[in-house]
Amino acid sequence: MGELSNPIDILLNRVRGHQRAPSDSKEFHEVTKRDAQRVLEDDIEKLLETCDEAQKAPLRSEMMRFSNLFGRFLAEDGPSVDWNRIEKLPEDAVQDYSSLQAPDDNHIRDELNKLVVIKLNGGLGTSMGCHGPKSVIPVRSDLTFLDLTVQQIEHLNRVYNCSVPLVLMNSFNTDEDTEKVIRKYKGFQVKIYTFNQSCFPRVSRESLLPVAKNFNVKDDMEAWYPPGHGDFYESFANSGLLRKFIDEGRVYCFLSNIDNLGATVDLNILNRLIGGGGEKPIEFVMEVTDKTRADVKGGTLIQYENKLRLLEIAQVPKEHVDDFKSVKTFKFFNTNNIWAKLDAIERVLKENTLNMEIIVNNKTLDNGLRVIQLETAVGAAMKCFEGIGINVPRSRFLPVKKTSDLMLVMSNLYSLRHGSLVMSPQRMFPTTPLVKLGENHFAKVKEFLGRFANIPDIIELDHLTVSGDVTFGRGVSLRGTVIIIANHGDRIDIPAGAILENKIVSGNMRILDH
Repeated sequence: MGELSNPIDILLNRVRGHQRAPSDSKEFHEVTKRDAQRVLEDDIEKLLETCDEAQKAPLRSEMMRFSNLFGRFLAEDGPSVDWNRIEKLPEDAVQDYSSLQAPDDNHIRDELNKLVVIKLNGGLGTSMGCHGPKSVIPVRSDLTFLDLTVQQIEHLNRVYNCSVPLVLMNSFNTDEDTEKVIRKYKGFQVKIYTFNQSCFPRVSRESLLPVAKNFNVKDDMEAWYPPGHGDFYESFANSGLLRKFIDEGRVYCFLSNIDNLGATVDLNILNRLIGGGGEKPIEFVMEVTDKTRADVKGGTLIQYENKLRLLEIAQVPKEHVDDFKSVKTFKFFNTNNIWAKLDAIERVLKENTLNMEIIVNNKTLDNGLRVIQLETAVGAAMKCFEGIGINVPRSRFLPVKKTSDLMLVMSNLYSLRHGSLVMSPQRMFPTTPLVKLGENHFAKVKEFLGRFANIPDIIELDHLTVSGDVTFGRGVSLRGTVIIIANHGDRIDIPAGAILENKIVSGNMRILDH
């Protein structure tokens, strides 16, 4: 018999003959789904019996949220979007950043005192060969993502005599290390708060039951996962911080990934939210930027059922994936820089109208066990609020996901100013170069750093591809399109001071003419 790939098919196959088998197909599906939900909840109860009495109440609440997510997953039937019902974006759906008004100087302090800055800090640096939270990887002048974030906010607080707090949403993977690291910021003019997002059990693809045997997460980290940044809303509220900030008179939060070095507090966007310049205040903003061919998989904004909403590639029917990737059809993509009104978050949670599409993430554990983890994305909540998109400059989207991104932010393309990266005025155009570094020799930070005596001059670079065993001497300059390919068993050493302009280098070349 062929392998079943869909978890729901697996479920139906597993419970066939379990209890009764109604002849009506729809009724059969409903019964088997109810079975799966009941069996999962029984398993969760057994897990709860393994935890300390003091932990039971908060953990039961967390597991109820997981059970609800699992129930929604079972209830989903096919793509969540009917492609033919996608509407054209209204004229006022996405506002251009250039049209935003700067706040009056005498209003800036008051506006900033209404703001909370939140950074998503749940990820590890393992994909780049680093241990611990990704936020503690040095990215520029020995400063980490977290160092730069603290510098940015402290600068705001000093210049405008305000008190913008920084909040870190950690996961069980990053919480302990982050708490140790943030002690060093005690002397800084920025108050730091932390809270943990949920910790949900991974579920076997075969049985659709949790793979965890007990609630000792540290004993079996692979059995648990943080359920995506869409978990922010409920975890933030459950931490007590949402209500605390509302009581303090805070009005908005600015949320972004900690590895997006372009996601700094923007006074013009904040002013637009608050209703500066006589415009109507708004409760939700998603920063989008122009899509390029490098961004075709990024989520985009659509109008659907009279609401603005985020469309991710995972929601697109297979026959329309090429349409989704079209730069002409969908001009923008989501930067995951989100601004939201705090009391609107509280309202949506109280009314139980928070509804985000589920992302099913398939994983294979080290022991070969195939699991699924159910996640949600923070931007998917947009349809639950009255909001707009703001088309921001590309400079507000500068994520560091790979060492190729790290090369850009460490280079002379940028200078550092109060924790923010500023593109060099010598760069003739605002786009960043496209850099592709070979996975085998450059993927890990330590390997990457060992291949450069220092980062080359890339002010005039358009496109760089490096593959194989390649090293760079000090003071190398790369311009235009440069492709360097060392074949298997060969090595290429680019000597100090070399200038490569619109050049292809291949084979075994230890010495290259300047």
